[in-house]
Order: sequence, then structure tokens, then C-alpha cells
Amino acid sequence: MTVMGPDRPGLVRTVAARVADHGGNWLESRMCHLGGQFAGILRVEVDVAQRNGLIKALRTLEADGLRVIVDSGEEAAEVSPGGLRAAVEIVGQDRAGILRALSSVFATHGVNVEELTSDRTSVPMGGGTLFQARATVLLPENVTLAALRAELERIAADLMVDVRLDPAAPTDAGRY
Repeated sequence: MTVMGPDRPGLVRTVAARVADHGGNWLESRMCHLGGQFAGILRVEVDVAQRNGLIKALRTLEADGLRVIVDSGEEAAEVSPGGLRAAVEIVGQDRAGILRALSSVFATHGVNVEELTSDRTSVPMGGGTLFQARATVLLPENVTLAALRAELERIAADLMVDVRLDPAAPTDAGRY
């Protein structure tokens, strides 16, 4: 499900309570505060008999200004786990088009972006604005890390940014 709306303390607790009240199990989530808004995506597991009750309970949050989108996940296609996971970091003076260029390279090579964060920060002493992005990507089996790195380095020179691409380290659970 996806939950979006004006941020305030207690939103995660409210959603978690609705899930728990219906016997649901919180499987995984990504949530953030961005521009005064709360945005969260999460996966929960709930017994079929409790599903409609949970959805109805989540819909009551819309009265508080939250938008709730529920997807059963039944039709979701699994992305093939084949290939190599890699970590990408990009840093440079902010300018329009950096993410467009980066994502174009990924799309051209069939690389799946699994996670992406970006931000802008002021550089001390009047140095302008710094753009930073970090991503975890999945390279298809027919794309090498060296080929992707070469393409990213080519656009990095045009954009005047630094790019780093390394195999992703496994997490404590052994997954990437």
C-alpha cells in the first residue's frame, strides 16, 4: 500500500495500529518526510478474511487528509533476481537534467532502479548547491559493471559530476 499526506507525528503508529488490529503482519516499508509531506510504501500480510476490514479501516485515514492506495499484489510481476546489484553514488554542482541523464543510461542498459535517494545541500562559503544521489540498481546478466561504469563516467564528464559504481554489499540477512 501507499500512504501519502501532510506529515505529522503519529502517522506510522496509526497505520501500524490499523494493520495490527486486523491481524496483519508488517513485512517491509520505506517511509520519508519530503517537502512537508509524508510518503510511505509498505507491504503487509493479512488473512483473506480480514482483508476487506483492513482496507475499510485504512480508508478512514482519508478523513485526516491522507491518501491511501491499496494493491493486493496478486498481479505484481516479480523482477528476475538474476544479475548483479550495484551501488551508485553521484555528487556534483546542482543543475537540471542530472537524474534524467543518469536514468537514461540505466534504461538503455535494462538496469532496474531498486532504490533511489537524492538531495540538494548548500555548499559553505558561497560554493552554490551540491546535488547528491544514491541508488541501488540491478544489472541484467548481459550487462557488465565495467560497461555500465564506462557509460556513467562518460555522462559524468558532460554533467561535471563525480560518479561511483560498485557491487552492492550484502546486508546482514545475506540479501542485497
